[in-house]
Amino acid sequence: MTRPITAGVDGSEESLAALAWAAREAVRREAPLCVVHAWRFASRDADGATDREAQERGIRDSVAESVRTVTERHPDLTVSTEIREADDAVAALLAATADTETLVLGSRGHGAVVGFLLGSVGQQVIAESPRPVVLVRAGDEAATEAAGREVVVGQQGEPEDSADVIGFAFEAAAARGATVRAVRAWALPTVFTYSPGSMRLADEAGGLEQYERKALGEALAPWRERFPDVPVIEHVEMGSAGQVLLSVAGGAQLMVVGRRARRTAVGARIGSVAHGVLHHADCPVAVVPHT
Repeated sequence: MTRPITAGVDGSEESLAALAWAAREAVRREAPLCVVHAWRFASRDADGATDREAQERGIRDSVAESVRTVTERHPDLTVSTEIREADDAVAALLAATADTETLVLGSRGHGAVVGFLLGSVGQQVIAESPRPVVLVRAGDEAATEAAGREVVVGQQGEPEDSADVIGFAFEAAAARGATVRAVRAWALPTVFTYSPGSMRLADEAGGLEQYERKALGEALAPWRERFPDVPVIEHVEMGSAGQVLLSVAGGAQLMVVGRRARRTAVGARIGSVAHGVLHHADCPVAVVPHT
């Protein structure tokens, strides 16, 4: 059974853009769409309602209206809804990812994730989700997915380190008829960026840039074979990974980055590359967990 694309909604413009993106993605992948709203009872909501049932009724009506807009655009799309009352928004959203293909959320331009994901909640969801999370900004439209706009993916480390990330990018590009631009950034060598073994391999490859190109080619090889009809551009450039990715974001309809969550005293944190791209890329960004 095909797993659904899940959209988290809260009534904001950003979440409605995320819902529209998720619906288009579900249609492309011939998957069902699941719409999730997590809410917490307030003594008085924005409309002045103080009764729990009244607040829930208002939320259900709002979600139903959002779903109605989607089904009018995509009449053959199978849509289900989940309205969850929860004190812990992170737990509610993570629970929604258990049987989903991808979780899609709204994101405020050049800022934090919005709605029920205010503050650190959005970062925790992204950091802890076992499934890919796509962040979509208000104003995103289907026109941005026009032919010629690429799926950009960042690749780092050994081929096996980024297999899930590259696989997600190729699947997205195949569904869209788009080109994959695979980006690998490299820096001048220091004792922190290259091990002695890596330096030896770089010398054997003919220099650091050639070593990086070889590493990217090896990471892409199995996916080129699996998706022979997907055009690929290999992009190797010296610089920080975040800056290099953002330098090509203007031609992207989707950016795909990996993440390894790390635990700190104040909770889960995503890496600096994913963090920077999420804050500054204008196109939707998919954050894919490394297995």
